[in-house]
Amino acid sequence: MTSTVDSSRAGQATDATGGADPAAPAPEDLAMNETPYPPLPSVLRVVQEGAHRLNRYPEHTAGTLVAALARRLDVPPAEVLVGPGSAGLSQHIVASLGRDRTEVVYPALSFEGYPLIVANAGCRPVPVPLDGYRHDLPAMAAAVTDRTRCVLICNPNNPTGAVLGRAELEDFLGRIPPEVVVIIDEAYREFVTDPDVPDALDLYREHDNVCVLRTFSKAYGLATLRVGYAVAAPAIAAAARMVGLVFYPGGLGQAAALASLDDAAGAELAKRRDDLIAARTALRDELLAAGLPVAPSEANFLWLPLGPAAVEFAARCRQAGILVRPYPDQGVRITVGSAEANERLLAVARAAAPEVSGE
Repeated sequence: MTSTVDSSRAGQATDATGGADPAAPAPEDLAMNETPYPPLPSVLRVVQEGAHRLNRYPEHTAGTLVAALARRLDVPPAEVLVGPGSAGLSQHIVASLGRDRTEVVYPALSFEGYPLIVANAGCRPVPVPLDGYRHDLPAMAAAVTDRTRCVLICNPNNPTGAVLGRAELEDFLGRIPPEVVVIIDEAYREFVTDPDVPDALDLYREHDNVCVLRTFSKAYGLATLRVGYAVAAPAIAAAARMVGLVFYPGGLGQAAALASLDDAAGAELAKRRDDLIAARTALRDELLAAGLPVAPSEANFLWLPLGPAAVEFAARCRQAGILVRPYPDQGVRITVGSAEANERLLAVARAAAPEVSGE
């Protein structure tokens, strides 16, 4: 995570001496794409019960979790990786793909971790500008050369919330040489309602060079425990496993992820997912009614293409005790929060709209 994102945590109300103002309301953090809900009740119980084993090492291969994911996803265990969230697994895969190809193609504007992942792997970044809010897949395909190690796809895209449909992804994959790995990051998959957005596992089954990334950090609410998983061809998965850490994820993370796959957690998750999607729709409608531009979103956040006014809008929010994520000269990403947080945000948005609206 970049320092810009981390610094958003510091935007808290202070008194005249620079210390925390006890009279000020607690800041609402809508900058980090976390769920506003606490852990799923059935999962929380498992974590609480496992706390007495903090003195014990976890299963070093995470074999039980890998086997459970393999059954759920209907793939062999050799094709499943677990690790520190989708971002960490992306780093492992990019780093493990070999040294003979030294470029990575990815969309820009997209997940701010991609340039760091590419740099850490010793590769040359090849960012391809978006087409509006969406990946420019034809331009990304054209950017692939015999030096390309892999291509990164973020679907839904962070920070714009835009999605890619089945036909365009199939066309794109048909233009990519089989030796170039395509990593499809589906960190926000659970929030998608558009039926045209494919399950990337279907694409994986049809294309040997596709890898799929997912996480328990977002919809499942396990961001602190940092557990994600990937599905990749056996050779790719084996190489990435050698890059990853032994004894990771930790024991509580493995237990929580396993519990998240149970039917009880599935029912809890479905209710929260529906609630968040309804809140996303309502928040977007209210922001549009206030006169602000808001892109359509299939994630748990909204993108406001405010251009030069992005930093000013974020500063107004911060002064009101609300943290959002500004992208200078481009826009602002706002995580869908609790009902109270969303109302506080809307109050600022309505007051600021006459001065900062415009694409």
